[in-house]
Amino acid sequence: MQAVWFAQTGAAAEVLQHGERAQPHAARGEVLVRLAVSAVHPSDVKKRAGLQPAGLQNGFVIPHSDGAGVIEAVGDGVSAARIGERVWLYQAQYQRHLGTAAEYIAVPSARAVPLPAHTDFRIGACLGIPLMTAHRCVFADGAVAGQTILVSGAAGRVGFYAAQLAKLGGARVLATGGSRQRCQIARQAGCDAVLNYRTHEVEVAEWVGEETAGEGVDRIIEVEFGVNIAANARCLKNNGVIASYASAQAPQPPLPFYPLMFNNILVRLVLVYNMPESAKQRAIAEISKLLQHDQLHHRYAPPYALAQTADAHQAVEHGCQAGCVLIEID
Repeated sequence: MQAVWFAQTGAAAEVLQHGERAQPHAARGEVLVRLAVSAVHPSDVKKRAGLQPAGLQNGFVIPHSDGAGVIEAVGDGVSAARIGERVWLYQAQYQRHLGTAAEYIAVPSARAVPLPAHTDFRIGACLGIPLMTAHRCVFADGAVAGQTILVSGAAGRVGFYAAQLAKLGGARVLATGGSRQRCQIARQAGCDAVLNYRTHEVEVAEWVGEETAGEGVDRIIEVEFGVNIAANARCLKNNGVIASYASAQAPQPPLPFYPLMFNNILVRLVLVYNMPESAKQRAIAEISKLLQHDQLHHRYAPPYALAQTADAHQAVEHGCQAGCVLIEID
């Protein structure tokens, strides 16, 4: 089969190879998927760059955890009725060396989720890491109906979905963005009020106070935990929650302990790969419902070809503004 892989970590153009690899077979409990689209996320890029564990103990890694395609074969213990099923994949390369940057992949049956007939494979490839992370951030601490939620970076991969989920869940959604374009994307997600923090004269905490009549927000979905933690402590109501999935600019931040403690703030850190299985299944059930009724908007850039995977990785590293970065597999 055609595939892309790396045998050492480093720059995309230097370590990613494109060519022929042996086609995998579905072992017991697995399904063999003919891939149509593979997604490239920041965690995939970080593994290839050597910033996160990549799984090179097997000698090489076919990258990417998310994708979409059609089941072509099943292993023992899996119903043959799944053959021909359209599916979206998540967690395909977590603690494994074979990911979705290939024509075929064998994965545990539970990691291949039915994709509605009317849902494009490109959309299917966008769902795993971003949407499941967003679902956990929004709903891990209960229903949000009647609450006010602040989504930091609502134009990003996770934030765009988090804003929609919170709105669909009955919350009032405030959002921040770093440009006019990003603020417009946040409005497309349904946010009730949006702040361009680069051009607005007031700080985020002051703006939140204005928008909430001084009460603050119930929860914050945070993309830059370390940079924003002090401001977030000022934005939250008593017993509020900060749910964060990234802190790239300040990976080892100091905490404003007493402002957080005095308001009984819960800090929830979210990593989709090893969050509770029950949380994954809850997210999948809700995502499946939303897909059936076309209730979500999706953002993705024009797809790359498999041979252009290095370019796709570089697009993620440079901060692609158009949404999820995809690779279309012929």
